[in-house]
Amino acid sequence: MKVPVKIVVAGGFGVGKTTFVRSLSDIEPLTTEEAMTAVGDAVDDRGDVHTKTTTTVAMDFGRVDIDEQIVLYLFGTPGQERFGFMWNDLVRGALGAVVLVDTRRLADSFVALDFFESREVPFVVAVNEFDGVHHHGIDEVRAALSIAVDVPVVATDARSRGSVKDTVLELLGVVLQRALTRAEAAPR
Repeated sequence: MKVPVKIVVAGGFGVGKTTFVRSLSDIEPLTTEEAMTAVGDAVDDRGDVHTKTTTTVAMDFGRVDIDEQIVLYLFGTPGQERFGFMWNDLVRGALGAVVLVDTRRLADSFVALDFFESREVPFVVAVNEFDGVHHHGIDEVRAALSIAVDVPVVATDARSRGSVKDTVLELLGVVLQRALTRAEAAPR
């Protein structure tokens, strides 16, 4: 029997969550992408992603067989605030989270950051490289978003399996460090 490990991929609208899940998944991921509509235009701010024609309306789901004993499940959240009511269910049982950030729209990241901080879910911040360009450096992103020094901020390319894998490994390092710290602090 395989041990399931769950990771949540979150962030604002159009930051690359679906692409991130798709890049790492061993299976064709389940996505709930739907066409953007005129009604959605009145509610959702596309900002610099005005060419985006679809949006996730429930979740994305991918699977990665780590080895004979461990399977990693990736759950991508919808990015719009109006779908935030689903996040509590998606995060239940998660080992940790990746918060994807688009440097063109940093303010869109606060909802996800606040969500995971308030629930004490381990996470990393991954600055998605759109067209290989950072509009702000990693240190600038950390400062602008007031990210604690113990939370890694890394560059990633959601289109690259290797880059996504490195980001997930960074998250697993955070989870392991937190577990070790708690074990050392526990009464004996």
